[in-house]
Amino acid sequence: MSPTDPTDPTDSTDRDAASAPGALLRVRGLRKSFGPNQVLQSVDLAVGRGHVLALIGPSGSGKTTILRCLNGLELADGGTIDVAAEVSLDFGTPPSKKQLAALRDRSAMVFQHYNLFPHKTVLENVLEGPVVVQRRPKAEVEAEALALLDRVGLSAKKDSYPFELSGGQQQRVGIVRALALRPQLLLFDEPTSSLDPELVGDILRLIKELAVEGWSMVIVTHELEFAREVATEVAFVDGGRIVEHGDPKQMLRNPKEERTRQFLHRLLFPF
Repeated sequence: MSPTDPTDPTDSTDRDAASAPGALLRVRGLRKSFGPNQVLQSVDLAVGRGHVLALIGPSGSGKTTILRCLNGLELADGGTIDVAAEVSLDFGTPPSKKQLAALRDRSAMVFQHYNLFPHKTVLENVLEGPVVVQRRPKAEVEAEALALLDRVGLSAKKDSYPFELSGGQQQRVGIVRALALRPQLLLFDEPTSSLDPELVGDILRLIKELAVEGWSMVIVTHELEFAREVATEVAFVDGGRIVEHGDPKQMLRNPKEERTRQFLHRLLFPF
Protein backbone atom coordinates (compact mmCIF):
# COMPACT_ATOMS: atom_id res chain seq x y z
CA MET A 1 0.00 0.00 0.00
CA SER A 2 1.37 3.40 -0.95
CA PRO A 3 0.15 7.00 -1.08
CA THR A 4 -2.37 7.83 -3.75
CA ASP A 5 -0.14 10.60 -5.15
CA PRO A 6 3.54 10.38 -4.23
CA THR A 7 4.61 12.87 -6.89
CA ASP A 8 5.96 16.18 -5.67
CA PRO A 9 5.76 19.43 -7.62
CA THR A 10 7.61 21.22 -4.85
CA ASP A 11 11.18 22.32 -5.53
CA SER A 12 13.19 20.71 -2.74
CA THR A 13 15.54 23.69 -2.69
CA ASP A 14 12.71 26.00 -1.65
CA ARG A 15 13.03 26.42 2.13
CA ASP A 16 10.39 29.12 2.62
CA ALA A 17 7.90 27.30 4.84
CA ALA A 18 5.25 29.97 4.49
CA SER A 19 5.15 29.96 0.70
CA ALA A 20 6.36 26.57 -0.55
CA PRO A 21 4.55 26.00 -3.87
CA GLY A 22 2.47 22.86 -4.24
CA ALA A 23 2.86 21.88 -0.60
CA LEU A 24 0.64 19.10 0.73
CA LEU A 25 0.63 20.74 4.16
CA ARG A 26 1.03 24.45 4.86
CA VAL A 27 0.95 25.95 8.35
CA ARG A 28 1.08 29.67 9.07
CA GLY A 29 1.22 31.52 12.37
CA LEU A 30 0.23 28.54 14.53
CA ARG A 31 -0.19 29.52 18.18
CA LYS A 32 -1.12 27.45 21.23
CA SER A 33 -1.17 28.19 24.95
CA PHE A 34 -2.00 26.08 27.96
CA GLY A 35 -3.13 28.61 30.54
CA PRO A 36 -0.37 31.22 30.89
CA ASN A 37 2.18 28.97 29.15
CA GLN A 38 2.51 29.83 25.47
CA VAL A 39 3.72 26.58 23.91
CA LEU A 40 3.64 27.56 20.21
CA GLN A 41 4.51 31.04 18.99
CA SER A 42 3.67 31.72 15.35
CA VAL A 43 4.91 28.45 13.83
CA ASP A 44 5.22 28.34 10.03
CA LEU A 45 6.03 25.15 8.16
CA ALA A 46 5.26 23.29 4.96
CA VAL A 47 5.56 19.69 3.73
CA GLY A 48 5.64 18.82 0.03
CA ARG A 49 3.99 15.71 -1.38
CA GLY A 50 6.24 12.75 -0.77
CA HIS A 51 8.47 14.79 1.54
CA VAL A 52 9.57 14.01 5.10
CA LEU A 53 9.92 16.82 7.65
CA ALA A 54 11.84 15.94 10.81
CA LEU A 55 11.21 18.08 13.89
CA ILE A 56 14.06 18.14 16.38
CA GLY A 57 14.54 20.13 19.57
CA PRO A 58 14.73 19.89 23.35
CA SER A 59 11.98 18.42 25.51
CA GLY A 60 9.16 20.87 26.07
CA SER A 61 9.98 22.90 22.96
CA GLY A 62 6.55 22.34 21.38
CA LYS A 63 7.29 19.57 18.86
CA THR A 64 4.56 17.19 20.01
CA THR A 65 2.06 20.05 20.34
CA ILE A 66 2.69 20.90 16.68
CA LEU A 67 1.84 17.31 15.71
CA ARG A 68 -1.27 17.23 17.85
CA CYS A 69 -2.49 20.48 16.31
CA LEU A 70 -1.89 19.10 12.82
CA ASN A 71 -4.13 16.15 13.64
CA GLY A 72 -6.75 18.17 15.51
CA LEU A 73 -6.00 16.43 18.81
CA GLU A 74 -5.23 19.90 20.18
CA LEU A 75 -7.04 23.01 18.99
CA ALA A 76 -4.67 25.85 18.12
CA ASP A 77 -5.45 29.31 19.45
CA GLY A 78 -4.55 31.00 16.19
CA GLY A 79 -3.02 30.51 12.78
CA THR A 80 -4.04 28.41 9.79
CA ILE A 81 -3.60 24.82 8.59
CA ASP A 82 -4.14 23.89 4.94
CA VAL A 83 -3.98 20.31 3.65
CA ALA A 84 -3.87 19.45 -0.05
CA ALA A 85 -5.86 22.58 -0.95
CA GLU A 86 -8.88 20.61 0.29
CA VAL A 87 -9.04 21.44 4.00
CA SER A 88 -8.36 24.92 5.33
CA LEU A 89 -8.75 25.81 9.00
CA ASP A 90 -8.35 29.32 10.36
CA PHE A 91 -8.13 29.07 14.13
CA GLY A 92 -9.10 32.70 14.56
CA THR A 93 -12.55 31.19 15.09
CA PRO A 94 -13.30 27.76 16.59
CA PRO A 95 -13.45 25.12 13.83
CA SER A 96 -16.61 23.12 13.35
CA LYS A 97 -16.81 19.38 14.00
CA LYS A 98 -17.01 18.87 10.25
CA GLN A 99 -13.79 20.83 9.68
CA LEU A 100 -11.95 18.90 12.39
CA ALA A 101 -13.20 15.59 11.00
CA ALA A 102 -11.92 16.58 7.55
CA LEU A 103 -8.51 17.47 9.02
CA ARG A 104 -8.27 14.21 10.95
CA ASP A 105 -9.33 12.22 7.90
CA ARG A 106 -6.24 13.39 6.01
CA SER A 107 -3.62 12.54 8.61
CA ALA A 108 -2.83 9.69 10.98
CA MET A 109 -0.75 9.74 14.14
CA VAL A 110 1.74 7.13 15.37
CA PHE A 111 2.19 7.74 19.08
CA GLN A 112 5.25 7.51 21.29
CA HIS A 113 3.53 5.11 23.71
CA TYR A 114 1.60 3.12 21.05
CA ASN A 115 -1.91 4.03 22.38
CA LEU A 116 -3.44 0.71 21.35
CA PHE A 117 -6.80 -0.32 22.80
CA PRO A 118 -5.80 -2.88 25.46
CA HIS A 119 -9.12 -4.76 25.28
CA LYS A 120 -8.99 -5.24 21.50
CA THR A 121 -6.91 -7.66 19.47
CA VAL A 122 -4.28 -6.51 17.02
CA LEU A 123 -6.68 -6.87 14.09
CA GLU A 124 -9.50 -5.12 15.97
CA ASN A 125 -7.17 -2.22 16.76
CA VAL A 126 -6.36 -1.81 13.07
CA LEU A 127 -10.00 -2.09 11.96
CA GLU A 128 -11.39 0.41 14.48
CA GLY A 129 -10.63 3.64 12.63
CA PRO A 130 -11.40 2.64 9.03
CA VAL A 131 -14.59 0.73 9.90
CA VAL A 132 -16.07 2.69 12.83
CA VAL A 133 -14.88 6.22 11.99
CA GLN A 134 -14.47 6.16 8.20
CA ARG A 135 -17.36 3.72 7.75
CA ARG A 136 -15.58 1.67 5.11
CA PRO A 137 -16.71 -1.91 4.35
CA LYS A 138 -15.30 -4.27 6.97
CA ALA A 139 -14.36 -7.00 4.49
CA GLU A 140 -12.35 -4.55 2.38
CA VAL A 141 -10.58 -3.07 5.40
CA GLU A 142 -9.83 -6.47 6.90
CA ALA A 143 -8.17 -7.64 3.70
CA GLU A 144 -5.99 -4.51 3.67
CA ALA A 145 -5.22 -4.85 7.37
CA LEU A 146 -4.09 -8.46 7.04
CA ALA A 147 -1.84 -7.53 4.11
CA LEU A 148 -0.28 -4.70 6.13
CA LEU A 149 0.22 -6.93 9.17
CA ASP A 150 1.88 -9.49 6.94
CA ARG A 151 4.18 -6.80 5.59
CA VAL A 152 5.47 -5.97 9.08
CA GLY A 153 5.71 -9.61 10.12
CA LEU A 154 2.72 -9.64 12.45
CA SER A 155 0.07 -11.63 10.59
CA ALA A 156 0.45 -14.45 13.12
CA LYS A 157 -0.32 -11.97 15.92
CA LYS A 158 -3.64 -10.72 14.54
CA ASP A 159 -5.63 -12.30 17.37
CA SER A 160 -3.18 -11.32 20.11
CA TYR A 161 -3.77 -8.51 22.59
CA PRO A 162 -1.33 -5.61 23.10
CA PHE A 163 -0.08 -6.96 26.45
CA GLU A 164 1.09 -10.08 24.63
CA LEU A 165 3.35 -8.08 22.28
CA SER A 166 6.77 -6.53 22.68
CA GLY A 167 7.18 -2.78 22.46
CA GLY A 168 8.51 -3.05 18.92
CA GLN A 169 5.57 -5.20 17.88
CA GLN A 170 3.11 -2.75 19.42
CA GLN A 171 4.72 0.12 17.55
CA ARG A 172 4.49 -1.80 14.28
CA VAL A 173 0.78 -2.31 14.97
CA GLY A 174 0.53 1.44 15.58
CA ILE A 175 2.09 2.12 12.18
CA VAL A 176 -0.21 -0.40 10.47
CA ARG A 177 -3.20 1.21 12.19
CA ALA A 178 -2.15 4.58 10.77
CA LEU A 179 -1.58 3.22 7.26
CA ALA A 180 -4.97 1.50 7.26
CA LEU A 181 -6.61 4.92 7.48
CA ARG A 182 -5.20 5.76 4.03
CA PRO A 183 -3.99 9.19 5.18
CA GLN A 184 -2.32 11.78 3.02
CA LEU A 185 0.03 12.66 5.88
CA LEU A 186 1.66 10.43 8.49
CA LEU A 187 2.60 11.98 11.84
CA PHE A 188 5.17 10.23 14.07
CA ASP A 189 5.73 11.37 17.66
CA GLU A 190 9.17 10.05 18.71
CA PRO A 191 8.26 6.55 17.49
CA THR A 192 11.38 4.90 18.95
CA SER A 193 11.80 6.66 22.29
CA SER A 194 9.87 4.01 24.27
CA LEU A 195 11.71 1.07 22.70
CA ASP A 196 14.69 -0.95 23.85
CA PRO A 197 17.78 0.05 21.81
CA GLU A 198 17.87 -3.29 19.98
CA LEU A 199 14.32 -2.72 18.67
CA VAL A 200 14.86 0.84 17.40
CA GLY A 201 16.44 -0.23 14.11
CA ASP A 202 13.40 -2.26 13.00
CA ILE A 203 11.05 0.70 13.38
CA LEU A 204 13.43 3.15 11.71
CA ARG A 205 13.88 0.77 8.76
CA LEU A 206 10.10 0.51 8.36
CA ILE A 207 9.69 4.30 8.40
CA LYS A 208 12.52 4.60 5.88
CA GLU A 209 10.69 2.16 3.58
CA LEU A 210 7.57 4.34 3.82
CA ALA A 211 9.63 7.41 2.91
CA VAL A 212 11.07 5.63 -0.13
CA GLU A 213 7.52 4.70 -1.20
CA GLY A 214 6.59 8.38 -1.21
CA TRP A 215 4.57 8.82 1.97
CA SER A 216 4.41 12.41 3.22
CA MET A 217 5.48 12.53 6.86
CA VAL A 218 6.21 14.78 9.80
CA ILE A 219 8.42 13.03 12.34
CA VAL A 220 9.38 14.22 15.80
CA THR A 221 12.65 12.46 16.52
CA HIS A 222 15.86 12.62 18.49
CA GLU A 223 17.58 10.21 16.07
CA LEU A 224 19.84 12.66 14.24
CA GLU A 225 21.44 10.14 11.88
CA PHE A 226 17.99 8.89 10.90
CA ALA A 227 16.82 12.45 10.27
CA ARG A 228 19.92 13.14 8.17
CA GLU A 229 19.35 10.04 6.06
CA VAL A 230 15.56 9.99 5.64
CA ALA A 231 14.23 13.53 6.01
CA THR A 232 13.82 15.89 3.07
CA GLU A 233 13.91 18.81 5.50
CA VAL A 234 14.63 19.26 9.19
CA ALA A 235 13.34 21.97 11.52
CA PHE A 236 14.80 22.85 14.91
CA VAL A 237 12.09 23.84 17.38
CA ASP A 238 12.85 25.75 20.57
CA GLY A 239 10.62 27.84 22.78
CA GLY A 240 7.62 27.18 20.58
CA ARG A 241 9.28 28.58 17.46
CA ILE A 242 10.97 27.21 14.37
CA VAL A 243 14.47 28.54 15.04
CA GLU A 244 16.02 27.10 11.89
CA HIS A 245 15.01 24.80 9.05
CA GLY A 246 16.70 23.48 5.95
CA ASP A 247 18.40 20.57 4.25
CA PRO A 248 19.20 17.96 6.93
CA LYS A 249 22.64 17.04 5.62
CA GLN A 250 23.76 20.65 5.70
CA MET A 251 21.88 21.93 8.73
CA LEU A 252 22.80 19.05 11.02
CA ARG A 253 26.43 19.39 10.03
CA ASN A 254 26.74 23.18 9.92
CA PRO A 255 23.71 25.00 11.40
CA LYS A 256 23.45 28.75 10.96
CA GLU A 257 21.90 29.59 14.33
CA GLU A 258 23.88 29.51 17.57
CA ARG A 259 20.97 27.95 19.49
CA THR A 260 20.84 25.09 16.97
CA ARG A 261 24.59 24.56 17.35
CA GLN A 262 24.24 24.41 21.13
CA PHE A 263 21.45 21.84 20.96
CA LEU A 264 23.25 19.58 18.49
CA HIS A 265 26.47 19.74 20.49
CA ARG A 266 24.68 18.73 23.70
CA LEU A 267 22.86 15.91 21.92
CA LEU A 268 26.04 14.55 20.37
CA PHE A 269 28.21 15.10 23.47
CA PRO A 270 25.90 14.78 26.48
CA PHE A 271 28.71 14.38 29.06
